[in-house]
Amino acid sequence: MENIYILGIESSCDDTSAAVLRNGVILSNVTASQEVHRAYGGVVPELASRAHQQNVVPVVDQAIKRAGITKEQLSAVAFTRGPGLMGSLLVGVSFAKGFARSLDIPLIDVNHLQGHVMAHYIKESDDDNHMPPFPFICLLVSGGNSQIVKVNAYNDMEVLGQTIDDAAGEAIDKCSKVMGLGYPGGPIIDKLARQGNPLAYKFSEPHIPGLDYSFSGLKTSFLYNLRKWVAEDPDFVEHHKQDLAASLEHTIVDILMKKLRLAVKQTGIKHVAVAGGVSANNGLRNAFREHAAKYGWTIYIPKFSYTTDNAAMIACVGTFKYRDNDFAPIDIPAFSKVTFK
Repeated sequence: MENIYILGIESSCDDTSAAVLRNGVILSNVTASQEVHRAYGGVVPELASRAHQQNVVPVVDQAIKRAGITKEQLSAVAFTRGPGLMGSLLVGVSFAKGFARSLDIPLIDVNHLQGHVMAHYIKESDDDNHMPPFPFICLLVSGGNSQIVKVNAYNDMEVLGQTIDDAAGEAIDKCSKVMGLGYPGGPIIDKLARQGNPLAYKFSEPHIPGLDYSFSGLKTSFLYNLRKWVAEDPDFVEHHKQDLAASLEHTIVDILMKKLRLAVKQTGIKHVAVAGGVSANNGLRNAFREHAAKYGWTIYIPKFSYTTDNAAMIACVGTFKYRDNDFAPIDIPAFSKVTFK
């Protein structure tokens, strides 16, 4: 069998990443993160696209070198088409088009969210078979998205429920910012939550029908409570940050898992995966393990390196699409907003 080498390029937000997979097995996964946004408390789109322009060539070069192949051995170039920040996406899309054209190999467009879900199919070795069987339920939680997805096949995903306002990761980042803890809030809240009491404070949980989520009410409740407590004690956050972080995390995980339990009950599918940036959160991972023990779920939790934006997941979807001869035309545009196509 002829080897399929797929180069993946991911540039949807503030990480420039490139990876090479051989027949679905990871050979390299290189990511350049952008520290510049920390000072602004969030990603600045203009600065992000400029950093991608500086990073994309060296990152792709490193990915090919670490894979131990030459660029002439590549079968196709897979790239993130969207959703994401338009300026950032355009850097990756333009580079992928030029690179594929120069090598005269096919171009493969990948939906960023599909990439996160399919990160479970990145193989570490030829006999790696830890993947969930189709169909499975996936909780996709990141800074920009919170969705429950029924995955029937790599190219057939059905959104059962999603956030009607803020994403879970966005709520965590904003609450971290309000507490003056810095950006990105996810890892900071996660670390503090390990040392706090998750039942110390109660925040309002929304009552949204069906499988949809809402996190804006929780954010408002957190903000108003914090204002009141700080008015009474100016050093309140400093004295109680572990308990605040643990209670916030507990509330968010509780909201996520309630809907996920409902989705499993409604579909009868007990193979349940988690994906996206927030799937790195220890509280969420522990909740998954508890649900597996309590409800008889078979769970799939990705490696930490595959939770954040990375090109290995893009190359993974690229491998599936390559086998189906599902290629993109050279004039295909990027898109900034959409869920699954």
